[in-house]
Amino acid sequence: MNEEHRGRLTRDGIRIHSDADFAGMHKAGELAARILDEIAEHVFVGQSTGEIDRLIEEKVNAAGAKSATIGYKGYRHASCISVNHVVCHGIPGDKKLKDGDILNIDVTVIVDGWFGDTSRMYVAGKLSRKSERLVQVTHDALFKGIEAVKPGNTFGDIGNAIQTFVEGQRMSVVRDFCGHGLGRVFHAPPNVLHYGRKGTGPVLEEGMFFTIEPMVNLGRSETKVLADDWTAVTRDKSLSAQFEHSIGVTADGFEIFTLSPAGRYHPTWG
Repeated sequence: MNEEHRGRLTRDGIRIHSDADFAGMHKAGELAARILDEIAEHVFVGQSTGEIDRLIEEKVNAAGAKSATIGYKGYRHASCISVNHVVCHGIPGDKKLKDGDILNIDVTVIVDGWFGDTSRMYVAGKLSRKSERLVQVTHDALFKGIEAVKPGNTFGDIGNAIQTFVEGQRMSVVRDFCGHGLGRVFHAPPNVLHYGRKGTGPVLEEGMFFTIEPMVNLGRSETKVLADDWTAVTRDKSLSAQFEHSIGVTADGFEIFTLSPAGRYHPTWG
């Protein structure tokens, strides 16, 4: 990348990062992914979401990193844990996992000033057939979106790839929440929509960093936020799933900063 491009903002306010910045993002992303690898054995029937969160905070601190979510807009936990019909931003607590529960665990760490943000699905006990299909479609949808990442494509291309795939499976894409730019900040432009039309939105350029994190519902796409001002649930109480990676745009495609070091990104990895 030409040095004069380093740190500039596009007309859409999206920061263009340097080659050296990729290394910082890989380091932060690898830690977040490793923590999610290690937490897998602690997801089981009878476990509480609060205990999972406590273990995550312990692992963040042991690595000499910081949690990006503790203190963020008053949030007090090192993760969001969203069970069954909770779409995102589920607050860890005393709730104990039951057989067949599916859950998304979302972790963001700060390492040397860089933010590593990733989430993935887990199951307590045995996956039901319908849950397994939802999880698989959501996982595949994320990678359909990632495959659309290359300079010259648009953010609408990413959203369209996800939307057309999900709706082709007779499921729905949540529209109330989206991915986001990140780097040395938690949230930055652009908003990365998981639906849209090809050829619309900002054009992808080498050096852009952002998350892609589709939320997919078995039922309708509508959500509502509960009285705690965080927890988002499906309005029709249908099951929801989500996977998230942090991505960097390269000269000819993309790099994923948050790959699972142990290959445990899917709940059926074992």
